[in-house]
Amino acid sequence: MKHKRKVQIGDCTLYEADCTDILPHLDKVDAMLTDPPYGIADIMVGSGHFRGLCKKMVEWDNKPPPADIFIRDFPVIAWGGTYLGLPASRGWLVWHKNNANNSFSKAELAWSNMDFNIDVFYAPCGAPRSERVSHPTQKPVALMKWCITHLPKDTQSILDPFMGSGTTGVACAKMGLKFIGIELDPDYFDIACKRIEDAYKQPDMFVEPPKQEATQHDLLG
Repeated sequence: MKHKRKVQIGDCTLYEADCTDILPHLDKVDAMLTDPPYGIADIMVGSGHFRGLCKKMVEWDNKPPPADIFIRDFPVIAWGGTYLGLPASRGWLVWHKNNANNSFSKAELAWSNMDFNIDVFYAPCGAPRSERVSHPTQKPVALMKWCITHLPKDTQSILDPFMGSGTTGVACAKMGLKFIGIELDPDYFDIACKRIEDAYKQPDMFVEPPKQEATQHDLLG
């Protein structure tokens, strides 16, 4: 398995790697919840948003990932589903950004391979100030926890092949779920590790503490 780093934090296993190198070697998980690149970096750069972060955005968001990453035999929720070339679905989630201005979308859509009624989450655009890190498309933790409630009730493990700053992992840590996260960018990987460690220090009520301390393995595989 080709990766630069593997870090274990509680029930969260994190890989600094390209997800296409890791996915074929993973054990089966119960579900995928992810916010992948949409392939819209040029639009964001052209509109002047995220000045100072645009160069990095062009590097990781210059094109959407292959659609077959999301075609799985287990439940999948993928934000940016309208950009990813995925099959028709009846299961869509909507993030209604109730403070979005004219230069941002009023809503964002997540595709799912599950069959459920369209549901809407109302929250301001962007992550709350208390959660913000240096990631231009960071999702609120509350949004990802809401997504998890749409997965089957017996879900115990969740995969995010485009972990970014680790919001899905934070939600899993707080909800007592196992998590596998993969992130190619080393800066965002470090941010994700720190956020997930902090999440275990302040878990949601009735969630067990982590089973082990963080351990790190460099240059394996």
